[in-house]
Amino acid sequence: MSPRSASVNEELRRRSRERLLQAAVELVGEHGFEATTLGDIADRAGSARGLVSYYFPGKRQLVQSAVHRLMHRTLEEALEREPCTEDGRERLARAIDAILGLARDRPVLMRQHMAGLLQAEGFVQCPEQRRLAELLSDTVARYGAQDVSADYPMLRALLMGAVYAALVPGVPMPVPRLRAELFQRYGLDWAMGVPPESQPDPAPGGGDLSRFFATEERPSGS
Repeated sequence: MSPRSASVNEELRRRSRERLLQAAVELVGEHGFEATTLGDIADRAGSARGLVSYYFPGKRQLVQSAVHRLMHRTLEEALEREPCTEDGRERLARAIDAILGLARDRPVLMRQHMAGLLQAEGFVQCPEQRRLAELLSDTVARYGAQDVSADYPMLRALLMGAVYAALVPGVPMPVPRLRAELFQRYGLDWAMGVPPESQPDPAPGGGDLSRFFATEERPSGS
């Protein structure tokens, strides 16, 4: 029997890693981070347990990569769904709705993701995170940003802040309200993207998050 080619081996490794990422998303979403072990993830993926440590230094890095994979796939699907569009404003609306939709539909998983980002190791640089960054950067560029290197991190920060606000135990903010604030900031029409059934009533003073989302410097002394 002839040995497998390098390309075949590479494809097998890719599929094995993908199965681990998918299993991590499923199990953490079902049981939470603490109740999910690396052994559980390997078993769900049908992989040898030693392969987990081959691809990832630990559970937190695996889960963060898994969530970034879910995010970039959800975002990619939203951006490319029919009817396809090159309109930058519509694509930004779809991106905002895709990320906020994960906070609404996958609260256990996304809450754990936000908590993991605050741990000592912080933000994990991985292929999944890079793909997510590429998609968001391209969205910002198509929207018409003059300085993508500055505007992409701002969009990322605003989306992370909105997801956090939607997931705070005990005092979560409604996703439609968060959506309204982001759409107002970027000058997007409510009907763009995938709008909720009803638009939230305007909040006094320009919205609950108007001050949080403001980025313009105020004159000194104001």
